[in-house]
Amino acid sequence: MRPTQALRGGGGDAPLGRYGKYLGHWGHFGSYKQRGIITYAMSPNRQNPFAGAAHDAVFNTWRRFSKQVLYVAPPLVFFYYAMSWATDRNHYLNSKEGRKEYADSE
Repeated sequence: MRPTQALRGGGGDAPLGRYGKYLGHWGHFGSYKQRGIITYAMSPNRQNPFAGAAHDAVFNTWRRFSKQVLYVAPPLVFFYYAMSWATDRNHYLNSKEGRKEYADSE
């Protein structure tokens, strides 16, 4: 049995990709080795992950609250007063005075 082309490896028998393109050496599949890429990093013990967290939390919360309050507050106030009126009306209709007032309507 003959091994597949990828298992043969080496020089001229390098693996070809789906479209007959050279895949590259092991560890660098798909392209040539890249050059000119510069990365910067900072040591983890030099970072302060919570720098300004309390300040940002206060002002970010205020910003989000002020953007949404006009969408939430008017319906909330309306339905609170509607529920309050309905509760008071129910208590009145189930009291002596309410039963006496609406006794003939049944």
